[in-house]
Amino acid sequence: MSADNPAVPFVDVFDRNFGYDSDTLAAARERHWYARIPNGLMVLGHEEVNDLLRDHRLVSDGKRYLEMHGVTSGPLYDWFVPMILHREGQDHARLRSVVRRTFTPRVIEGLRPYMRETVGRIADGIAETGECEFVETLANPFPVMVMGRLLGVPPQDHELFHGWSTDVGLVFSLAYGGDVRERVERAVSELGDYFDGLIERRRAEPADDLISSMIAAQTEEEVISGEELRNLLVALVSAGHDTTRHQFGSAMLTLCRNPEQWTAFRDDPDRAVEEILRWCPAAPVLFRFAQEDIAYRDTTIPAGTFVMLCVHTANRDPKRFDRAEVFDTTASRQTPHLTLSAGPHFCLGAAAARAELSEAFTVLSTRFGAPRIAGEVTWRNPVGIYGPETLPVRFV
Repeated sequence: MSADNPAVPFVDVFDRNFGYDSDTLAAARERHWYARIPNGLMVLGHEEVNDLLRDHRLVSDGKRYLEMHGVTSGPLYDWFVPMILHREGQDHARLRSVVRRTFTPRVIEGLRPYMRETVGRIADGIAETGECEFVETLANPFPVMVMGRLLGVPPQDHELFHGWSTDVGLVFSLAYGGDVRERVERAVSELGDYFDGLIERRRAEPADDLISSMIAAQTEEEVISGEELRNLLVALVSAGHDTTRHQFGSAMLTLCRNPEQWTAFRDDPDRAVEEILRWCPAAPVLFRFAQEDIAYRDTTIPAGTFVMLCVHTANRDPKRFDRAEVFDTTASRQTPHLTLSAGPHFCLGAAAARAELSEAFTVLSTRFGAPRIAGEVTWRNPVGIYGPETLPVRFV
């Protein structure tokens, strides 16, 4: 790695003032295709991020990631290391096939009426005052309701999932220390135990839900163990709630800052969703490790290097997007954004995320005038899943 190359900038991602929207990070991308960070390197350009997301020599090594933070055993280790995100090759394809054959676009399309009805009820409550704390009112509960409906979780248990899935999502914030590890471990254990019970009930009495379908989809060639099914479900809930929750928060904040584009979801919801995803990805970086020396462009990435693929800067790369630094829901962009990843690990929940954003913001923009920020906005730490933790909003 060209550590002494003066053309390669340094970015301290652990600095309290670090932000993905910063001029410093944008300037770093214009200087070079990657930057040095305290524990590895960060890839910044769209072409380079796209290439390396598809490079089999870069892997999502859960074991190495946890060991970076001193985690070598326990419930967090037992869940995170064998997670589908960290499988490669045929093993990854086997698990992915079971999910893909059940978690289909047709299933998601069938959930759209439920999504509209649910957001409609939430909007009724907002209409009483014309304002709300958006994360608490919609961004947090709505994805849980959708995921609960999909999985067959009884509505009375939805509240349990808020805390569990939020804490599971903190796995990507272990670098900040404190009680993060304890919270993640407790949530993984409790959520896994809950699913063990639900899986057992569905094996005995199948229902019209994703868990029953995943059990039925197992074949002699693609059998997944009970432990693998449990692991998959915890991962699905974490991605389907915590990631989507922060995507909703960032989307609403963006629309508060660009109120003239509020009606875009009434006019062309699909295009508006894609611009939201490009502009403010809930996972601004994707983590990888080099499993061998990688010669790429003007450098060699040594085996074992921790690599952060910065989707945020890639999605705003002026080499690939016209008016890249402008949020524009009317733009017809030919280059695909990388928010949902690329290659073998393209997001399995992409259709669900798109449908939830489309249905929710179409209902809200039809019912209400443009939103405005109505108080202090607080944020999660920027490394890992990222977005507002609180977002007071008033509709005008």
